[in-house]
Amino acid sequence: MYTGSGTQRLPRLVGLSKSLEMMLTSKLVKGEEALGLGLVDAVVSPNELVATARQWALDILERRRPWVASLYRTDKLEPLGEAREIFKSARAHTKKQAPNLTHPLVYIDIVEEGVVSGPLAGLWKEAEAFQGLLHADTCKSLIHIFFAQRGTSKVPGITDRGLMPRQVRKVAVVGGGLMGSGIATALVLSNCSVILKGNDKSLQAGIGRVKANLQSRVKKGNMTQEKFEKTMSLLKGVRDYESFKDVDMVIEAVIENVLLKQQIFVDLERSCPPHCILATNTSTIDLNLIGEKTRSQDRIIGAHFFSPAHVMPLLEIVRTQHTSPQVIVDLLHVGKKIKKTPVVVGNCTGFAFNRMFFPYTMAAMLLVEHGANLYQIDKVITKFGMPMGPFRLVDLIGFGVAVATGLQFVQNFPERTYKSMLAPLLQEDKRLGEATRKGFYLYDERRKASPDPELKKYVEKARSISGVSIDPKLVKLPEKDIVEMTFFPVVNEACQVLDEGIAVKAADLDIASVMGMGFPPYRGGIMFWADSLGSEYIYSRLEEWSLLYGGFFKPCAYLANRAAKGIPLVRNLIFYNSRVMYAQTLLIRRVAIS
Repeated sequence: MYTGSGTQRLPRLVGLSKSLEMMLTSKLVKGEEALGLGLVDAVVSPNELVATARQWALDILERRRPWVASLYRTDKLEPLGEAREIFKSARAHTKKQAPNLTHPLVYIDIVEEGVVSGPLAGLWKEAEAFQGLLHADTCKSLIHIFFAQRGTSKVPGITDRGLMPRQVRKVAVVGGGLMGSGIATALVLSNCSVILKGNDKSLQAGIGRVKANLQSRVKKGNMTQEKFEKTMSLLKGVRDYESFKDVDMVIEAVIENVLLKQQIFVDLERSCPPHCILATNTSTIDLNLIGEKTRSQDRIIGAHFFSPAHVMPLLEIVRTQHTSPQVIVDLLHVGKKIKKTPVVVGNCTGFAFNRMFFPYTMAAMLLVEHGANLYQIDKVITKFGMPMGPFRLVDLIGFGVAVATGLQFVQNFPERTYKSMLAPLLQEDKRLGEATRKGFYLYDERRKASPDPELKKYVEKARSISGVSIDPKLVKLPEKDIVEMTFFPVVNEACQVLDEGIAVKAADLDIASVMGMGFPPYRGGIMFWADSLGSEYIYSRLEEWSLLYGGFFKPCAYLANRAAKGIPLVRNLIFYNSRVMYAQTLLIRRVAIS
């Protein structure tokens, strides 16, 4: 059975441990490996498949061959006593690493039943358990994510025009920093020829990062030395635009400085061929502003990668009102080629992803200044299923980025931002996050985070500057309220993004939240999760908090309208019922045959 949860890593053993690891981590296995593990009975070439399947069906019908021979294999199983220890260890791992999920524990129970009582008993238990799991929220959420991810590449008015993507064989990346080198790594790994441009210092550092990224794959056994050398040969470092004459696409990935980016795009327009796609990796700046000094607005597009760019699966494709549909189709194709999930969004400050999540840390700052415990907030949000809490996240990305991004939103959306001085105060004292071993947390030489008692004085000073007093209700805030007061402003801003047409579909925002922010997929993404609570409930809570704490919590008109009409934020669970019925039918047939 498929978990889709990626819950844990069990000890890499053979036999039962290996099988449990595969199920609990949704690991994909190729045919030959599956045969070696005893998961399939045979592997045949594509041109032999139909004939072999026909013959096997006849053999099974006439009892010349047992039905699903692998079901009765025991040669891969450990002795019963050892097997029970493996199940015990698997349950301990699961409870620790996936405390919010029940279905991985059910899988373990089913496998144990099959090992202890025989394969038929295991199948009957699976059929029985399947009925319960089928209608659980986790199942619905994961099915939603499955289809929503595949739906991101369908953009109304763009991908339905019949346009064929042009080949993008040679790409230039401007900027050898962390993002530029990460993007270059992703491209060469997909067999693209890449030019990396930078000055003397940044260029050498950028090439070094690409090399280190690839060597890491060699070290882990994911790439041979021969493949490493071939991949590195696709990268060329340059210090000027002379080599840009025949590139198919350029991705600018320099610091968030408007004047610098404007000059780069003027240079690109002059140096690149007329068909070349001009992309920027900016995470917040309006694309019209970046390209306003050019005459090439139709081929300017946002290619917003997430750090580290060669690892993170999301690619936010930003279009303006001038961007050519052909350029969007081309970049969608590039996104798939480099194994990213592309989400097409509109142009504004922060676009869809950063715009949607800008209230996330602001809400946490507001809670702290009004009396909530900073470390408790992080603990609760992590328990909810996020990779880390908002304060630990700021430490990770760095205070420079966090403060600069926050200012962008304060300037553009002043009526619904919370202006806390907590982060700037820490920044003034050179507490810049994990990189400096001091931020909201203290970090040891292994970068392990621990609470800092000194943080109290910064909170008190920020509270004094903001002019707020401690609210006794927030001092011992229930976990449920911490989650809702942190995430409901995110839902509210996501509704604004939908209302303004920045995002095409609510499901696209779910994918962005899961792949860009680490929102738990088993909750279906930020909007799907919101629908599980109901738009009326979210509206009423935000309205209540806005009266107590100001306009930051004020629900938008889009949310108010849906709450009044009882309309969900994610309209329909695509194909859910038909797919579930199909899965039920398969399982019922499988048990009946046995």
